[in-house]
Amino acid sequence: MADPQAGARAPPEPQADALVESVRVDGAAAEATLSDAELAWRPSGRVRDGAGRRKLELESDVLGFRVDGRALKVATFARWDEAGVGRPPSPLGCGGAGGGDRRRGEVVVEMESEEAAERWGDAMRDRFVSLGRPKRLFIIVNPFGGKRSGRRIFQTEVLPLIEASGIQYTMQETKHRLHAQEIAGSLDLMKYDGIICVSGDGILVEVVNGLLQREDWSTAIKVPLGIIPAGTGNGMVQALLHSAGEPFSMSNAVFAIIRGHKRALDVTSVVQGKTKFFSVMMLTWGLVADIDIESEKFRWMGSARIEVYSLVRVVSLRRYNGRILFIPAPGYEGFGDPVEQTTSCKSNGASNSVEGDRSSVSNDETCTYPGPSVDEADVKWRSLNGPFVNVWISNIAFACEGVMIAPQAKFADGFLDAAIVKDCPRSVALGLLLRMKDGSYVESPYVQYFKVKALRIEPGLRVGNSNLGGIIDSDGEVLARGDVSKAGGEPEHLMAYGPPIQLTVDQGLATIFSPR
Repeated sequence: MADPQAGARAPPEPQADALVESVRVDGAAAEATLSDAELAWRPSGRVRDGAGRRKLELESDVLGFRVDGRALKVATFARWDEAGVGRPPSPLGCGGAGGGDRRRGEVVVEMESEEAAERWGDAMRDRFVSLGRPKRLFIIVNPFGGKRSGRRIFQTEVLPLIEASGIQYTMQETKHRLHAQEIAGSLDLMKYDGIICVSGDGILVEVVNGLLQREDWSTAIKVPLGIIPAGTGNGMVQALLHSAGEPFSMSNAVFAIIRGHKRALDVTSVVQGKTKFFSVMMLTWGLVADIDIESEKFRWMGSARIEVYSLVRVVSLRRYNGRILFIPAPGYEGFGDPVEQTTSCKSNGASNSVEGDRSSVSNDETCTYPGPSVDEADVKWRSLNGPFVNVWISNIAFACEGVMIAPQAKFADGFLDAAIVKDCPRSVALGLLLRMKDGSYVESPYVQYFKVKALRIEPGLRVGNSNLGGIIDSDGEVLARGDVSKAGGEPEHLMAYGPPIQLTVDQGLATIFSPR
C-alpha cells in the first residue's frame, strides 16, 4: 500500500538559529517556530506533513508584541483570505500577500514557563530592531482640516495601531495657520525617528517648509515624514498607497509608517524675487485652482464640495492669458517653442524682484536652504503661450483619492509633470474633469503633458476682463491671487500675481514613509 504521505509537500526546515517550542496557540497545542522572518506554528501531531501550518510574516503581518507572564501576545494586522471573511482575524498562511483587507487581531502563544516567554520576547525584539521600524514619533494633528475630524481620527484610527506597535509618541495639535511650520522649525529632531501629520496635505507642506528654514536644514530635511489622511484632498497618501498596490484606507496609511519603509521625495523651490516657498506636491493655476480655493466656502460639505463647485466653474469657464516657460526633461524637447534668452527668477532677488518682501515662509538668509540653481548657460528654455484653461504642475500622481492628475509622475525622478489645458469648449473641459479619475484626460488633444526640470509661470488676466487675474495655488496654499480688485482690499499673499514665478526641482531632497 502506498504511503499516504508520499505526495505531501514537506514543511520547510527551521533555520539554524530559529527557536522551536511546544506551546499552546490561542489555547490549542502546537509546535511553534520563530525564524528571522516569520512566526509559524502547526497543530501538535501534524509535524510530518505540515498540515494546518499557519504563519505570520514579522515584517508585513505584525504590529507588535508583549510578554505577559508565560504568554507572548502578538498584535497582528494581517490580510484575510477568502476562507477568513466574516470570521475573527485569522492569518491562515496569508504571509502578508494576496487579496483581502487587513484586520487587527491577536495571537496568544502560551509557553511552558515565563523564562521561555522572555527568551522568545527577546528574540522577537531583536528581529524587530533589524526591520528598522521607528521607535519614537512626533505626531502633529490638525483639528481644523477636512470635516474637522483630525482629533477623532487620531484617537480612533491612529492611536490604537501606534500603541499596539509599541511606538512611543508625542502629539501636538495645530492652533493656527503655519503652526506646523513653526513646530518643525524648532523641534528637537534628535528625540524622534519621524514627524507624522494627521491632516490634509497642507500640514505636510508646512512641515517641509519649517525644516528647510532651520540652520541645520541639510540634516533636518532627512527626518522621515509621514501623513495620515484627515483632510479634503489627501493626494500624498493616495499616491503612496497606490504606488504599492495598497487600497486607500486610514489603517493602511498608519501601518505604512509603523513598518518604517522610506523613500526619497523631490522638493520643488517656488521662487519669486526674494520670496521662496517649498512644495512637495503640486502647483495649479486656472480651473483647478479656482475650484480648490473658491470652493472653501462649501467646506462643510467635505470632499463633495469639489464635485459641486467643479460644475459651477465649468458652466462659467474662465480662460487666462499668460505664458509658460520650461526646461524640458530629456525626451520632451519637442514641446513648446524655443526661447532665445531668459533670466532665472533667482532667490537672491537679483531679478524679477517684488516690491516689499512679504514672505512668511522663507527669505534669502544664507543659513536656510537656498534652493537648487539653474545654470542658464547649459539649458535651453522653451515656451507655451496662452490662453490657458488650466496649468497643473505635479510631483505626485494624485491630487486626491480618485483624481489622477499626472499618471507618469514619480516621487524622486528629479522632474515635475506638467499638464497644460489650452483653450477649449465647456463640454471638453467637463469631459476632462470626468477623465481625471484614471489620468486618461492627458490623452486629449487639448492637453499637453510633459516633464520638466524647471518651469516658470508668467500669469496674465482673464480673457475678456482687463482687471481680474486668477489664483495660483501650491499644495493648498494660495501663493498669488489676481481675482480681487485693489479697491476691494486685496488680501496679503506670499507672492504677487503678474511677475514670473519659477519652479525648480531638487531631486530626492526629503524622505517620506512609504508602504514599500
